[in-house]
This record gives sequence, C-alpha cells and structure tokens, in this order.
Amino acid sequence: MKTKRINMQSVAMANSMKNDEWITNGEAPDPEVLPKVPGFHLLVRPVSVKQETKGGILLPDSTKNDIAYLTTVGKVLKVGDIAYKDDDKFPNGPWCKEGDYVCYGKHAGQKFFYKGVRLILLFDDQISMVVEDPKELDPTFNLSN
Repeated sequence: MKTKRINMQSVAMANSMKNDEWITNGEAPDPEVLPKVPGFHLLVRPVSVKQETKGGILLPDSTKNDIAYLTTVGKVLKVGDIAYKDDDKFPNGPWCKEGDYVCYGKHAGQKFFYKGVRLILLFDDQISMVVEDPKELDPTFNLSN
C-alpha cells in the first residue's frame, strides 16, 4: 500500500473574529445549585459563544462547543474551601474570587457538563490573570503575525 504525503500550510489568522464578535451573554443562566468544589479547585464557566457569525452564518453546535472549550477565559462560579490558602504559594492572597473573569491555559482543567452547562474544574494556580471584560481579549494575537 502506497501512502501519500500531504504538506500542511499555516492559515493566516489576521482576519479572525475578535471576542466581541463571538462571545454572547450566555445561553443558559448559571446553575442555582452548584456542585461542591473540593480543595484547591475553582469551578469556572467558559464564556458562551454566539449562535451566528457577524456575517450571518449559523454555527453548528459542534463548532460552538469546540470554541467554548478552547476558549481561555471564563467566569469563576465557585472557589474551593482551601483554594488560595497556601501562604507560601499565594503570599498576597487570592488571585481571583467568585464572579471574576479569569484566563487559564487552553488545555487546563477537567471539562464536564453539569445541569446542561459546560464547566471546567481548575486548580487555583492554573489561573493566569483576571480580566474586567472578556471581550477586551484577542485570542488570535499570537496567531495573526
């Protein structure tokens, strides 16, 4: 059997959508009752993705799901009982609190559904920064050059 070699080309990302073009205020409200968050964990809800693009193209659910999970910003819903309590690791106190929008690594955390809502369980030290408004971030910055 003969195999064919395919050369992949990188795609220019200069015209990628900015966050405010695909982030929505959320499809479903946050669950009223949240699971107990153990230890050093944070429960984060990735920002929701709009149903259609600026040009009017409807996004399939699979694409919306992929974008939501690959998003690196979310809202902190709950903080574990001993998160940020390690004085050696966090001498200046907690990096974030419930209600904050935070950034985290693309492949960080455990992703799951809870009451129909996508959530991510992260360790307290997996938070890289807190942002006022997730629409201010441009996830394509490193890819556009």
